[in-house]
Amino acid sequence: MNRIRKICVFGSGTMGNGIAHVAAQHNVLTTLIDIDIKQLDTAKKNILNNLDRQLKKDIISSNEKENTINRINFSTDIRECISADMIIEAIPEKFEMKAKLFKDLSAFCSNKTILASNTSSISITKLANYVNEKENLIGMHFMNPVPVMKLVEVINTKFTSKQTTQKVVELSKSMNKFPVECKDSPGFVSNRILMPMINEAIQCFQNEVAKVDAIDQIMKLGMSHPMGPLQLADFIGLDVCLDIMNVLYEGFNDKKYKPCSLLIEMVNDGLLGKKTGQGFYKY
Repeated sequence: MNRIRKICVFGSGTMGNGIAHVAAQHNVLTTLIDIDIKQLDTAKKNILNNLDRQLKKDIISSNEKENTINRINFSTDIRECISADMIIEAIPEKFEMKAKLFKDLSAFCSNKTILASNTSSISITKLANYVNEKENLIGMHFMNPVPVMKLVEVINTKFTSKQTTQKVVELSKSMNKFPVECKDSPGFVSNRILMPMINEAIQCFQNEVAKVDAIDQIMKLGMSHPMGPLQLADFIGLDVCLDIMNVLYEGFNDKKYKPCSLLIEMVNDGLLGKKTGQGFYKY
């Protein structure tokens, strides 16, 4: 079985540029695609900054930094992915956008091309309705920040072939990640457990049980969490947290997954966390 040597990553935001960075660092030829040329420029700067951090920490050498960035092709042309062994989708957490992209990709890619979604909660099985070769579709959920976090949550549908899973597992390992398999279900495992905890922490703050820093300190000191749930929500993005909670709420039709009203209010007010300069903390 041939290993994956060339990939395309769609979406050059935080997750997309992180995936491209790690893949290229581990000898995978990578094309990073985005419809926004300014976003691609920002992505390149972010990758270079993250490589510089690794260089200062002696994780990589100056030659490895140069080789990594040289393995990444930055493009706005979707046709660049025709020759890729695998395509990883990392666009915003909106089902309609992802479905359209997979439908477009399936129309002109090889019937052997693996199509992977980095979605953090959306049903891979539902996305399979928009591809021609359902056995080639899989979930490949990286954790943020990608260059640091080791886990890759590998999500299989009833259609996913064993060969597709095996190739994705091998690619993950070659990128110095730890792939862990699970079945398709709303939120998979990671966010099905994590997001209700964050939602409950927001509810505690809304109910004036404790202040923001107190909630985070209790979870860090008492549960050995490296980051409190409200700080983590800011880091993830409150809009992303809300999107995932809505997927859980709709997917399970269970009120225990209903998004906290304060979370909805903050997202509507544009207080999305670190990326907007304010969430539960100011940045």
